[in-house]
Amino acid sequence: MDPLLDRINVRDLLSGHDLSDPSTPLSAPDLRLLINRLESHSLHIKSKVRSYLLSHHNDFASLFSQCNDIVLKTNEISDNLSNILSLVSDPPIGGEIRKLVDEIGRKTKEAREKREILGLLRVIVGICERLEGARLALRNGRFGFAAAEVKELKEALRIGDEEEGEPIVYGLLRKQWADLFDEMQELLAKFMDYAVQFEQDSRTIRVKYRLCVDEMDGIELHTILEAMDVAGVLDYSLAKAADLIIKHVITEAVNYQSPVIFVEDVSQGSEGITEAVLKILPSQDLKIVDVDGDAIYARVIQVIRFIFKHICFENGSWIHSFGRLTWPRISDLIISNFLSKVVPEDASKLADFQKIIKCTSEFEIALKEMMFISVSDNKDEKLSNFAENVEVHFAFRKKTEILGKARNLLLQCDFSVPKEFTSKGPLLKNDGMAINSSKQVVDLLFSSERCVVSKAASQLMELVHQTLQDVCLSSTRVALEFYHAARDAILLYEAIIPVKVFVHHNYVGNLYFWLVKLERQLDGINQVATLMHNDCLDLSQEILGLAFEYRTDFPDSIKEYAVFADMAPRFHLMAEEILHRQIQIVVYNLREAIDGADGFQNTHQMQQYESAKFSIDQVVFVLEKVHIIWEPLLLPSTYKRSMCMVLESVFARITKDILLLDDLAAEETLQLQRLIHLMMDNLSSLLKSLIVVNSKGKSEEDSRRPVDDLIPSLRKIRKLAELLDMPLKSITSAWESGELLSCGFTIVENMQLAHGIQQNLTIISDTLPSF
Repeated sequence: MDPLLDRINVRDLLSGHDLSDPSTPLSAPDLRLLINRLESHSLHIKSKVRSYLLSHHNDFASLFSQCNDIVLKTNEISDNLSNILSLVSDPPIGGEIRKLVDEIGRKTKEAREKREILGLLRVIVGICERLEGARLALRNGRFGFAAAEVKELKEALRIGDEEEGEPIVYGLLRKQWADLFDEMQELLAKFMDYAVQFEQDSRTIRVKYRLCVDEMDGIELHTILEAMDVAGVLDYSLAKAADLIIKHVITEAVNYQSPVIFVEDVSQGSEGITEAVLKILPSQDLKIVDVDGDAIYARVIQVIRFIFKHICFENGSWIHSFGRLTWPRISDLIISNFLSKVVPEDASKLADFQKIIKCTSEFEIALKEMMFISVSDNKDEKLSNFAENVEVHFAFRKKTEILGKARNLLLQCDFSVPKEFTSKGPLLKNDGMAINSSKQVVDLLFSSERCVVSKAASQLMELVHQTLQDVCLSSTRVALEFYHAARDAILLYEAIIPVKVFVHHNYVGNLYFWLVKLERQLDGINQVATLMHNDCLDLSQEILGLAFEYRTDFPDSIKEYAVFADMAPRFHLMAEEILHRQIQIVVYNLREAIDGADGFQNTHQMQQYESAKFSIDQVVFVLEKVHIIWEPLLLPSTYKRSMCMVLESVFARITKDILLLDDLAAEETLQLQRLIHLMMDNLSSLLKSLIVVNSKGKSEEDSRRPVDDLIPSLRKIRKLAELLDMPLKSITSAWESGELLSCGFTIVENMQLAHGIQQNLTIISDTLPSF
């Protein structure tokens, strides 16, 4: 049929005509020819179609028959569907169907839940039966089976992996398992207690291979250990035996001063070994000193081999568990009883410690071979780490000793002054140097002056210098510890000075009472504060010189960050604070003494005059006391500066009180003048001490500021004494000439003085026209 379906090409029907030009019209003959040929071609096609249909008649008949059947079936299905839809759409029938479907769903769900509950009950019953079977097996001595059941039930009950919302029965089952586990753990521990015993009288460790506990006889020790391992209670059950061996055996083995020996004995029976004992006997070679630790390590190895063979049955897992329980304590015992005691006390002996390091390393290798300690965990190499770090331990010990010495030096110091410095004035040679050769007399590094320091400060700096000399000769790690020890020793002095700090009760023992005593002394006028000021001043300059003196000889790694200069300003500041505090205390005492004069009023009356005179005597007494304490101890420049500050406060206060007096009687002015002269006469030696003498014995007042400039009120009070018996005209002349002004008097003070002397003066401007 394919050729019949091809398109008819008109050009082929008119092949003889030129049709290249589509716009050319066809002629009538051409059209008739075309129609004829199309009719012929149509007849040909019809003939072909008819022939094809006749040849395929059966096929087309079958096809039409199938189509007819399909149409009939489709109509039948449509009818059935219509009937069903009519049934469904009927309300009573639809409700019944829905109820039936719901009922089927409920029944199905109930059946499924019952099957699940039935399955859960089977599991619970099975677990209960296994728990009970394990308990019976435990009580009958079948420890292997009981331990395996406990382990499997632990996984089945997900012990340690509980979830919220689980059935309550799971909690009850877990409680039963926990009770069974505790019962097994306690029973196995009892067997181990029976198996490993220490007999105090014979000093013997006895290990029994056949055990009997709670009427269960003939249980093998190996069986107990296997059950412990399976149940996961090896550590718990071995703990008491481990403690027993450390307490009675290992302690004896590592005793450095009282060596012992161990003797093993094994009892054989018809069924094999029944008992093994380890006896502790005193060593006969008491005179041999175990310097290298060979004997100590050998004894410990012997004990551990006994445990490995007779308790752990050469099982690597069991001996490792035993090692986890005992090694931390064994290593601590060896360190405290042996290694820490043989740490060299001198840096030159550090090389001799190498043999001990080697023996210690070999000892730990032997323990690793027995699997007593871990091969891969470096934490178990505690002894080797300690021995190899012996330099650090040596340095730490020395640092502790240095700080202990420094602390004792400070606590034992009473801040006493050498006898030759208890009299007035420092003892000087003609060249200005102190005659005394005491170590308490020191030269300041950055000054030409000398001062007296406390014995504690002198010895402290000696200790610091010795420590820094050791820094220059030590290895890097040791040098670093010594460097910090030197710094800390210096800072200890700062810690004991209670300047502006209350002594708290967190200081304990002798230190607290010593600090309280020191605090009380600093609150009074005595040589303690003066010496402490000198100590801080000297330490500040000594600290600055340490780096220059030792830095070049320090190890290279220490040179990079060795610093001392940061501490110097702190001590210099403390020196100033101590001196300032002492000056304040002196000034306070002087003010109290002057307050007793009641403003020097009515001194023409005998009682008032005696009171004022007593106050002046008190002032002179305090000043002389300060003079006696300060002059021999303080630096000349510091003494002059401090004493001038004190005298200025005294003279200014007395001058002010006298100038405030009103209506002075003639007798009163004479008495006031007498009091001033009395005070100045008594203070003459003190004032002379303020003239600094150079090395040639010549006064330096020309080259330095004179005392009158340092004590402005001195010139003023002297002039006041003159003015008290001068006539008013002379006072006016002195003011007009500028003499009073040069002595420090102000206009107001001059008016007060004139008003006080001239009782009946009412118009000041008439008598003092220059005002």
